Amino acid sequence: MNGIWAMNAWEIMKMGGPLMIPILLCSVFALEIIIEKLIYFSTIQINTSQFKENIFSLLRDNKIKEAVQLCDAHSSPVAKILRAGVLKFGAAREEIKESMENASLFEIPKLESRLGILATVAHISPLLGLLGTVTGMISCFHAIQVRAAAFNPLTPGDLAGGIGEALITTMAGLMVAIPSFVAYNYCVSRINQFTLEMERAATELVNFMCHIAQSGVPAEIFKDS
Repeated sequence: MNGIWAMNAWEIMKMGGPLMIPILLCSVFALEIIIEKLIYFSTIQINTSQFKENIFSLLRDNKIKEAVQLCDAHSSPVAKILRAGVLKFGAAREEIKESMENASLFEIPKLESRLGILATVAHISPLLGLLGTVTGMISCFHAIQVRAAAFNPLTPGDLAGGIGEALITTMAGLMVAIPSFVAYNYCVSRINQFTLEMERAATELVNFMCHIAQSGVPAEIFKDS
């Protein structure tokens, strides 16, 4: 392979100039956050429908302690929300809802943690690349000025360094920004999915427990539409 793809990373860093350092740091931060979020999402993923059925079955049999223990056995935010509701079994509807809303105030920030940093990286990486483009073009004009002042002929080699810096920093900034932006949107989508599951589970639990309290007989499990 020819061109830049045949060069090693150190050669590219040298050609890109000083602004390659912050771009490289951005890539490290982005990669670390992406890996962390993917691992975190995989650890809190559960079969929400099956989990809700298990909780409702225990509540129907008046096994409150077992339902709480089942929630404690999972790290999913859905489990944490349902646990807060189960602990209020027999209380008024508003009290149950308030308990689960308070639990969500702790769970949602966990889902969104460090996501702002990833968004910042996705936004500033192309700007750093653009700044490198500007500094590279300034280097070119400076070379032209020096050559003209000395009455020396200008050669392509005099401009190659500045143009190379401009193009490489632009490329590096985009190579960091594009996957970071894709990863950010993916994380936002997963967080919205978890939040929706939490809201549905909370609503179904409130309706289920209130139905039991009002009728005094087992209620049907509310399923997702």
